[in-house]
Amino acid sequence: MQVAYDGTAYGGWQVQPNAPTIQACIEKALKELTGETIRIHGSGRTDAGVHAKGQVFHFDLVDSKTPEVLLKALNALLPDDIRLLGVKEVDPEFHSRFSALKKEYRYFIYNGPTLAPFERNYRTHVRVALDVDRMRDAAQRLVGENDFAAFSSLRLGDPDEDTVRNLMQLDLDACEGELVLTAVGNGFLYKMVRGLAGFMIEVGRGRMGPDDVAGLLASGKRSEVVPTADAKGLFLWEVSY
Repeated sequence: MQVAYDGTAYGGWQVQPNAPTIQACIEKALKELTGETIRIHGSGRTDAGVHAKGQVFHFDLVDSKTPEVLLKALNALLPDDIRLLGVKEVDPEFHSRFSALKKEYRYFIYNGPTLAPFERNYRTHVRVALDVDRMRDAAQRLVGENDFAAFSSLRLGDPDEDTVRNLMQLDLDACEGELVLTAVGNGFLYKMVRGLAGFMIEVGRGRMGPDDVAGLLASGKRSEVVPTADAKGLFLWEVSY
C-alpha cells in the first residue's frame, strides 16, 4: 500500500503509547474492516510532524480482499489527513523496508519575510536571505557514499550503527522564495535529512561554508554545529523498488 499523510497531528509513523501515530490509525482501520489484528510494516519511520506523499507499507491478510475493496473501505475508515493512494498484491518475499532500492525525501523552505498561514505546517520559514549558490556547492560535496554520522541523531541503544550511506542526489531548486531540497539515497539515518537541511540553511546564512563538508564527513560522529531542521518542512516523497 502507498499512503500519503499530513503528519502535523501525529507523533510520527511508529506506534507509541502516548501519542496518536499513522501506523496505529491504519492498524485500527484494518482491524475494523477485517476483524484481524494486523501489524503493518513501513518502508521507514517518519518523526512527529513529518509528512509523506509516498510512504509504503505491507502486511499479511488471512481473509483475502481485492485491492479495490481495501482501498475504498480503508479510506472510508481513515481520518481525512491519512489517505491510501494505491494498493496491490505482492510476492510473499516482498518487504516494504528491505526490498526498497532507494528513497526520496523533499525538504521545503520558504525564504522570505512572510509565510502564508496555510503553509505554516509544511514549510520551514527562514526570513534572512539565503545564498542559494553556496548551498548548491555544499550539496554537491555531500553526494556519494559517505559516513553521515555528523548529520544524524543516532537512536539510543544504537551506538554501533553503520552510518555509511549512499546519497545519490542532493539538489536544491529555488523559485520566488520557495526552496526545495531533494535527497535521494539507498537509505537514511535517523533525522539525517533534517540534519542535511539544517546544515544547508546554515551554509545559506553564511554561518558555515561548503569547505566545512569534508571535515564533517571525516569526523564520523554527530556534530553539534549541525542543527536539526524543523520536522514540518520534511516529506517522504517516494520509495522505489
